[in-house]
Amino acid sequence: MKFIKFNDSKIDSLLFMELTDLAKTLAKSDQVEVEYGVQSYYNPFEKKIYMSHFWKDRDERDMVAGLKSDVYLRSVGTRYSSMTDFAEMLAAIRQFQFKSLAKQLFMLFEDIRIEECIKKERPGTKSVFLSRKSMYRKHFKTQLTLNLERSIFTDALFCAIYVKLAAESPLEDIPHIHESIDPLKGFIEQQLSRVYEARSTREIASIVNILMEGFEEVLEKDMLNTYFFFPELEYGEVEEDSLFHDVKAKSKLSDDLTLDEKSDGDEEVLDEEMPTWHRETEAPAKSFLQFDLEHGAKTDIAGGALREGEDGDQALGAVQGTAKQTKRKDYSKLESLDSVQDEPNAGGMAAGKENRYAFSIFKTPDYPTAEETQAYHEQAKTIESYQKRLKQMIQKTLEHKKTLPRTDLHAGRLNNKLLRYFTERNPRLFYKKQEPSTEIDAVFTLLVDCSASMHDKMEETKRGIVLFHEALKSVSVPHQIVGFWEDTNDATETSQPNYFHTVVSFRDSLKENAGPRIMQLEPEEDNRDGFAIRQMAKTLIQRSEGQKFLIVFSDGEPAAFNYEQNGIVDTHEAVMEARKRKIEVINVFLSNSEIEESQVKTIQDMYGKYSLFVPDVDQLPDVLYPLLKKLLNKSIG
Repeated sequence: MKFIKFNDSKIDSLLFMELTDLAKTLAKSDQVEVEYGVQSYYNPFEKKIYMSHFWKDRDERDMVAGLKSDVYLRSVGTRYSSMTDFAEMLAAIRQFQFKSLAKQLFMLFEDIRIEECIKKERPGTKSVFLSRKSMYRKHFKTQLTLNLERSIFTDALFCAIYVKLAAESPLEDIPHIHESIDPLKGFIEQQLSRVYEARSTREIASIVNILMEGFEEVLEKDMLNTYFFFPELEYGEVEEDSLFHDVKAKSKLSDDLTLDEKSDGDEEVLDEEMPTWHRETEAPAKSFLQFDLEHGAKTDIAGGALREGEDGDQALGAVQGTAKQTKRKDYSKLESLDSVQDEPNAGGMAAGKENRYAFSIFKTPDYPTAEETQAYHEQAKTIESYQKRLKQMIQKTLEHKKTLPRTDLHAGRLNNKLLRYFTERNPRLFYKKQEPSTEIDAVFTLLVDCSASMHDKMEETKRGIVLFHEALKSVSVPHQIVGFWEDTNDATETSQPNYFHTVVSFRDSLKENAGPRIMQLEPEEDNRDGFAIRQMAKTLIQRSEGQKFLIVFSDGEPAAFNYEQNGIVDTHEAVMEARKRKIEVINVFLSNSEIEESQVKTIQDMYGKYSLFVPDVDQLPDVLYPLLKKLLNKSIG
């Protein structure tokens, strides 16, 4: 596994999810995505907001303010920009000699303009933009000094323009930059004063064009650094009204027809038989009350109005539910009745948007070899004491629950505390013995990370899994053990095969010869944790046991094709979806060295407080024993 980097620092996945929700709310679209990038901008074709790496390595308050300001500008602010004017400006810039300067001036001025619009619409954003301005002003003052020292005059000019625009006093002037630029200072300041007065993207473009006419005469080189990014996209193809709107348009009528407001009495009336079926019908027709609702016409007649019911309405009643076999007639062969139903008992577990091109390949174990059988028995001997202690604990608990009486009842056996008969108005003087509890109402799935980074931990991990298997088998608790990985070599933009190696299935988990197959788990390639958790949750949802546990053994963060950026967030979402369906998801984090605080935080971002950290994988059975004891004890009915 590889740790996900935010420009050499870890992503705070909870903050990332907060910013994603903020962007979707402000943009009023579920399709908008948020991603970290070198510079901040909005891509209307991907519907993706990029937040700048510029805000990293700051204290938390400043970093959050900077990232939020990017989200405000790209979600709310983009609605104040004209994509047509963007396209025209991009075409004009291509004619300039110093294209980078022109593009960055345009984005800087446009950001300032739409920032003022956002603050008027949402006054609560003022503090965020104040922090943004303060951090940028400090940055550009530093960059101005450095660029002047290095004689990078075009970059120094741009920095001076920002410092002037963000000046705390109108008396602050543009400093000396170069003898060829100094004569333009009055002209530059005059144009900059128009930026805060601009009402549209077109006016901003006009300011940039005027400035560039002057700059082209005196500058020698284009900008060396990129501070603001203007992506070269086909803005002319963007519909202004669909910048953020979800592509969930209502299906159109096959013909664009409109009914007249009033009837003139000459309309053609067609009599057509619409066959229906009920118990009095002798012969069924092929379709009854089944319409294709793509045909029709628009009318201004108000819909949804209430009216008094009539006797004939019963035949038009809508029946909602799933199909069921009938004893009266067999309609299974009628074409009009065919339908596609969701996967049974899937519980609505979607794959997640980050996994839309991922698919599952289920691998069955081979028959265990003599070497695997011997290795398994050797591992089983090392954990035999743990397994026996667990079995004894469970048996004692079950016996205790059998004999533990329920007291303070209105009926049953009379207890020996009779004083309450005289002191209480409605005394409870009876007790009953509990019904025998003979089994543990639980099911387990052990999901084992088989990524390449597990090569130095896999053998000890198997030992811990053997403990689980032997302990669960001894108390007759069904379980499955599945290794997962993604095939790196075959993964592409549109195809990401994910393997699930079920070495112990629910069906075989209580059989004597199932254990040695655990030895077939080996380190493979990448890991797409969120996708794997969703797949295993689907199998657990279909189980009837009262307690469902999903134990994930891993040694780090997710790392798969196009998954590093949002893998933590996707895994967290998968865990939350499973827990909503009453599946307890617990992570066992494996390490061969001291666990860093940042690693702990990242794992807890994905799994919350249900995370177990094992700094020395050799001690895995010692750590797993109390966990298994607690979970089994909890599951006893």
